[in-house]
Amino acid sequence: MYLNILVFIVTFCIMEFMAWFSHKYIMHGFLWNLHADHHKKDHDSWFERNDAFFIFYAVVSISFFLLWQNDILSVGLAIGLGIFTYGLAYFTVHDIFIHQRFKLFRNANNRYAKAVRRAHKMHHKHIGKEEGECFGMLVVPFKYFKK
Repeated sequence: MYLNILVFIVTFCIMEFMAWFSHKYIMHGFLWNLHADHHKKDHDSWFERNDAFFIFYAVVSISFFLLWQNDILSVGLAIGLGIFTYGLAYFTVHDIFIHQRFKLFRNANNRYAKAVRRAHKMHHKHIGKEEGECFGMLVVPFKYFKK
């Protein structure tokens, strides 16, 4: 049981790196065509092509659940839950809190919330795929905690 808890925590933490890496090198790289509409304010739909990345990580998470269920990988449940939980946290912070796709958490105003907003605002200041910054989500550089 302790191994599963450790694997869950490590997986969740690794997902922040995976989010940063895939955002910087994949979304702002060869799959920019899927991510570009996220950097535009005038897209036509509530849905964005960028939402396809959530589907990819959901499939990865489900795959680990299936590996565990079929007795192929004993820690598959912990890995799948770690990926799922990170995805839920990412969705809550990025899509609900920052971009207000649902009108929740509008009044969150603590130091961390302000830093997350500042860092993401700096990321979106660049509308092209080059010259971006702040590609991670939950781990925010210290400079954004300053007033």
